[in-house]
Amino acid sequence: MSLRVTQGMMNAQFLRNISNNIEKMNNLQNQLSTGRKINKPSDDPVGITFSMRYRSELSANDQFQRNVDSALSNLDYVDTMLGQAGSVLQRVRELAVKGASATNPDTAMESIRIEVDEMYKQLVDIGNSKFNGKYVFNGQLTNEKPYPDTGASGVDTDSGDLIYELGPGLKMPTNITGQEAFGASTDADNVFRLIEQLSADLANNDHDAVSGAIDQIDARMNKLLEARSEVGARVNRIELVQGRLNDIGINLENLQSKTEDADMTEVITKLKMGENVYQAALSTGAKLIQPSLVDFLR
Repeated sequence: MSLRVTQGMMNAQFLRNISNNIEKMNNLQNQLSTGRKINKPSDDPVGITFSMRYRSELSANDQFQRNVDSALSNLDYVDTMLGQAGSVLQRVRELAVKGASATNPDTAMESIRIEVDEMYKQLVDIGNSKFNGKYVFNGQLTNEKPYPDTGASGVDTDSGDLIYELGPGLKMPTNITGQEAFGASTDADNVFRLIEQLSADLANNDHDAVSGAIDQIDARMNKLLEARSEVGARVNRIELVQGRLNDIGINLENLQSKTEDADMTEVITKLKMGENVYQAALSTGAKLIQPSLVDFLR
C-alpha cells in the first residue's frame, strides 16, 4: 500500500530540514568564533576526555616549570653567597699571612686584628643571608636567623634539605646548610671559630699561632669550593630537567591543539556550504508550500 504524502507532512519535513541546517550552521559559527571544535562535551565525548587529560598534564607540567625556576633562582643565590664567603675568607688568609710575620709592630698587628674582626662580621652577615624573605643557610628553618652577631662558632644550623619537586617522582635539594658551608660547632675548621681564634692570636702577638691558622683556613676554603661545586652540579641537572619540561609542554600543547582546535579553513568552507544549502532550501520550500485561499482571492 502506497503512503499518501500530505501537504502537512511536506511542511513538517521542510521545517525539520531547515532546523537541522540551522543547528549545523550554529555549531560551525561557534567553532569559527571560539576557534575550537569542542565547545561542549556532546560535541565529541571521546575527544573531551583526552582534552581534560591534556589540560591536567599541562597544569602539572606548568607547576613543575615554576618549581624549576624557583630552584634555579635559589641555587644561583646560594652560589653567589658562597662566592662572597670565599672572597672574605681569602682576605682573612691574606691578613693571617701578614700577621704571621714577626717583624710587624704592635700597631700593625692591631690594625690586622681590627680588619679580621670586620671580616668576621661580614661572614655572619653572609651566613644570615635571605632570599625572598627566607634564610638560605638554616636548612628547613628558613624563618629563623641562623647565626647570632657574636658567638657564631657555637651554633649549629638546621641540617634539613629544602626539597623541590621537579617532575613526577623527581625531587632535589636546593640548599646548602650553614654547617656544610661554614662548618659545624665541633669542627676544628669552623670558619667562625678560626676567625675568633685568629683575632685572639693577633691581639696576643702570637705569630706562630697566626701562622698555624693558615692551613685550617685553606681547608675551609676547599670545603667552600666543594659546596660551590655541588651547587653547580645541581644547577646543571636542573637545567636539563628544565629543557625536558619545555619539550613535554610543547608536545602536550600540540596534542591539545589537535584535539580541541578547529580547522578554520574546513569550518569556513562548511559554513559557506551550509548557507548555500539553507538559501536553496528556503527557495525550494517556497515552491512546495501551496497557495492559501487568501492568495486565490487577490
